[in-house]
Amino acid sequence: MPIGTAEFNYIRDLVRQQSAIVIEPGKEYLVESRLASLARGEGFASVEQFIAQLRSRPQNGLHRRVIDAMTTNETSFFRDVHPFDALRQVVIPELAARRQAEKTLTIWCGACSSGQEPYTIAMVLRELGHPFPGWTVRVVATDLSTEMLERAKGGRYSQLEVNRGLPAAFLVKYFQKTGAEWSVKDELRKLIDFRPINLAEPWAGMPSCDIVFMRNVLIYFDVPTKRDILGRVRRLLRPDGYLFLGGAETTLNLDDSYRRAPVGKAVAYRPPEA
Repeated sequence: MPIGTAEFNYIRDLVRQQSAIVIEPGKEYLVESRLASLARGEGFASVEQFIAQLRSRPQNGLHRRVIDAMTTNETSFFRDVHPFDALRQVVIPELAARRQAEKTLTIWCGACSSGQEPYTIAMVLRELGHPFPGWTVRVVATDLSTEMLERAKGGRYSQLEVNRGLPAAFLVKYFQKTGAEWSVKDELRKLIDFRPINLAEPWAGMPSCDIVFMRNVLIYFDVPTKRDILGRVRRLLRPDGYLFLGGAETTLNLDDSYRRAPVGKAVAYRPPEA
């Protein structure tokens, strides 16, 4: 039986306050399923008892773990494949040619989850020969969930996870077997800078970016938050840069300063001057 209205509203308000993520009414089953294992691990007989304890305490580390548990972390290597084809075939070669004088390239993964997306980008870079000698090439990978960031930094994946989208040749080339898991090799790790960032709050220390991947995350925010995030991305993106969103996401009617730009079978969004 799903949790009650009062318990659901408490979690919904907590998540929105801390992350700006909107949990729509009718998602009681989602809250129940996401918090069940956390409640058991803390010794509670039910999710309702767990939430009652949360409500009776000032916000603390346990509340932070609730936010982590409620953050959607669905991901895979080479997810939806076409944006990575666009990187390999068009975007990175084009920007590399433009950046010959300064020899820098910065890519931001704005919701990196357990790390498959930034490691996929690192593999694309390595396959193209980046970083070239004398270049500074980095992938900045951020996420709201500290738990997911620790997983991503660890770079260890189960057989099931590497079977989801990762070509066998890349598994052999860029991973090594560690017990029952596969570990990312250092040549990929050294390209990635993992950082905690809440997209709804100021992005302290973020550099200007050539490419931004912010895929399948805007769908969880309300319209004002989407507009705010897209506006800040636009100010961070270099004038000839590329923004990649998820297949169900768009800048249309949110920030019309972007120009929609098909790139092969993918779609990117670019500043008006690009």
